Parts: sequence; structure tokens; C-alpha cells
Amino acid sequence: MTSIDAAPSRRRYLPAWATRPEIGLVVIIVLMIAIFSVTAPGFLSPFNTFAVARDLAVAIVLGYAMMVVLAVGGMNLAVGSIGVCVAMATAGLQAAGVPAILSVACGVAAGAALGGVNGVLVVRTGLSSFMITLATMSIYFGAMLLLSGAEAIRDLDPGFIYFGRARIAGVLPVMFLVAVVVAIALTYFYRATALGRQTLFTGANPKAAELSGVPVVRTVVLAHALSGLLAGVAAIMLTARTGAGVPSMAGQIGRDWLLPAFIAPVLGGSALAGGSVAIVGTFLGATLVAVLGSGLRMVNIGDFWIELFLGIILAIAVIADRARALWSSGDRGQ
Repeated sequence: MTSIDAAPSRRRYLPAWATRPEIGLVVIIVLMIAIFSVTAPGFLSPFNTFAVARDLAVAIVLGYAMMVVLAVGGMNLAVGSIGVCVAMATAGLQAAGVPAILSVACGVAAGAALGGVNGVLVVRTGLSSFMITLATMSIYFGAMLLLSGAEAIRDLDPGFIYFGRARIAGVLPVMFLVAVVVAIALTYFYRATALGRQTLFTGANPKAAELSGVPVVRTVVLAHALSGLLAGVAAIMLTARTGAGVPSMAGQIGRDWLLPAFIAPVLGGSALAGGSVAIVGTFLGATLVAVLGSGLRMVNIGDFWIELFLGIILAIAVIADRARALWSSGDRGQ
């Protein structure tokens, strides 16, 4: 009899669904909405619901931008810098008379290219993605300021601006559909494509993946490129929402995007060590961050307190990730 047969798994004491982080996130989100609906008059008003959903759409795509690189055991500290580069490039092309659709396509391609550069540097230098993306975060930011002259670009295509403000049924922003489409596409990618499975295999055990014939180098580069692409999509959505490409948002994006970008996937159940993704969990993690931020602002809690709470949430998420890893290793050892 094997050791697994001899000793019951710890997970058998709980139903499988009860161990999933998504369940806890749903409970917390519902409780937060209930609390803020009582303590913050107008929290559930159509206006605030639309505003929260519009912010949430950007936050979800941003969370996915970090999730896809966490899948290979890396990270992308340059999501904000890539995002503002894409925002300024997209706005600049529209100001030059390029049609909105083409400018968006070029912006997304630029984001993928910048992310791909990160990936190439990681695999060629052998340095950690933390160090590489920390460096490129400043490089991309500085290059954007030099090329743009630090001037805001407000002459955007009216249709592009309308996209950032359009509503469905008066409450749901059209932008939210982009986040849903991205979630569906990523679900298909990781569940139904060979490349998606290779990505998770690479994150779980790079050496074993390479011995199995998985093109590990290419997979890591593509993961970073996909991260840059999604960061670009989030930035384009934000540009449509604000109606301008503003270089000063670089500091805001670079600082304010990094924490939520990590919180959403890690809190949702994606492993920091790589090898697993949580698409629904990341969606819910971003929802928690958006609801918390909106609710605290409506009860007149300052942004510095919000950053404190987000930092605490990230610390809890990291501890939970470590606990899940120890729990899994304990189950395998029985």
C-alpha cells in the first residue's frame, strides 16, 4: 500500500469547493458591498456603480498582465511604465490623424514589443525578472518623457473617447466587456492550447519542462510579451476613460498600478512561484480592490490609508500563497 493510501489527505476534511480562494473572495466582496451600502450613501447609485465598474475593467486587465508573467515564475514591475508608453503612443498617433482602430492596434503591438524586450533580457542575461523589469521600468518611463516632451495629448478621436464613456443599460461601461473578453481568451489559452499548457509547465518546473521538449526560452519571452500587451490594453482603456494621453499619469500609473497588479492575481490564487493561474480569482481579486478603494473614498478615507490597506492585503495574499504551497507539499508528502 502506498503512503497516499495509508494516510488521508488533509483536504478530505473539507469539500473541494471550500478550499478554493474564490469562495472567500466572493464572501468578502459581498460583505464589503453590504457595509459600504450602509455607511456610504450613494455607493450603490447608478453613477457610482458605473464609475466603479469602469475602474474595475482596467484593474482586471492589469491583474491579468501580472498573472501571465507570474505563470512562468516571473514578475513585471514595468507594467505601469509600459502602460504609459502605450497610452502616449496611442494618443500621439490619433493626434497625428491616424484612425483610432489603427492607433490602438499599434499601441497594443508596442506594449507587446516592450514586454518582449523584458523577456529577451531575462533569458539572455540570466538575471531575475525582478531586476530586469525594475531597470526597464525607469528606462521606459524616461524614454517616454523624452520622446513626448512631457506634453499632454488631448486631440483624440471622438469615437475613442466615446468608447471610454459609453454605457450599457445606463450602468455597465462598454469597457467592461473588454475585461470579460480578455478573461475568456485567457481561459481558452491556458486550458485549450499547447502553448498555454507549456507556459504553466515552464512555471512549475523549468528544468523538467526543458527536458520534456518545451521551448522554455521562447515560452518565457512570450509570457512577458503577453504581459506587455495586456498592460497596453489596460492603458488604452484608461486613456479612453480620461480622454487624454497625459505624461504625468506615468507617476500615477507606475506607482498606483504596481500594488493592485500583484494583489489581484495573488489574492485570487495564482502561485508566486509559477505553474498555476487563477483567471476567475484574479477577476475577483481586482473586484475586491476596486470596491474597497471606492468605498473607502466615499467614507472620506484618504488615499494614503487606502495604500496602507492594499499593502496589508498584499501581505496577507503572499502569506496565503505560502500557506497553500506548504499545504500542497504536505499533502504530497503523506
